[in-house]
Amino acid sequence: MQKILLSAFLLFSLLSCASGEKKSIELTEENIPQRIITAGGTITEIVYTLGFGDKIIATDRTSTYPKKMQALPSIGYRNQIKSEGILSLSPNMLLVEEEYLSEDVVSQLKLMDLKVHFFNKPTNPEETKVLVMKLARLFEVPDKGEQINEDIRKDLNSLKDYLLEEDKEDSLTAAFVMARGPETLFVAGENTFAEEIFNLAGIKMAARGFEEFIPLTPESLVSMSPDYLVLFDSGLESLGGLDGLAAVNGVKETKAYKEKQVLSFDGHYLSGMGPRVGQVALELAKEVRKK
Repeated sequence: MQKILLSAFLLFSLLSCASGEKKSIELTEENIPQRIITAGGTITEIVYTLGFGDKIIATDRTSTYPKKMQALPSIGYRNQIKSEGILSLSPNMLLVEEEYLSEDVVSQLKLMDLKVHFFNKPTNPEETKVLVMKLARLFEVPDKGEQINEDIRKDLNSLKDYLLEEDKEDSLTAAFVMARGPETLFVAGENTFAEEIFNLAGIKMAARGFEEFIPLTPESLVSMSPDYLVLFDSGLESLGGLDGLAAVNGVKETKAYKEKQVLSFDGHYLSGMGPRVGQVALELAKEVRKK
């Protein structure tokens, strides 16, 4: 009888293996990475929104949201980041934007067998949703990723409904100015986050005919004469506020300044293309249509 039972057990085991049946591995405290470092504000925000913010032990300087992330140790910013600073924190996973770290730093981290995952920074809401799902699958919470993406879709639908209800102000123009003090001013052109967020908000780019960012000159600013000037909060602060902005040659001649139509937003909120992309686009759309 024992031989018969043993044979039956072995046969069942062999059939199970042959069928390729696998047990799903659930994410538990034992297999969740316990010490994560994120480099890239959008990655940090998504990881936090997915519910793993308490596993993040350090971030980079662009990780400003949620605010509690700013209290964590910082590994620096782009070329300033060194492998020694990362390894000294004893992480077991690093999540980083593509091309954010130097090749030397990446090579050194890989030599130390640190798990490093690279992700493209999104440039539009569709890419945002792709990044959300990549991170959700990494953490084995795809349902949570789908819920975040559903929230993004709802925000974008609210934006679309708002723009349909409003008068079509397709002549509204804006220019985004990147400021790092009065001596360092750039204007955003095509293929930038500014173009994408302006398009979402139903605003035309005042700066055309060039890509990325170019130095801002008084002549170019006057010739554009945008209805609105948009800056990061930090950029406006670096100029000394509105008074400092007025001291920039050409600003006083713009329609935006004359009609007090200068807007500023948190840098990551406006440019991050994270889970709140629909919210900031709607906020911008409403700001330029208040009158």
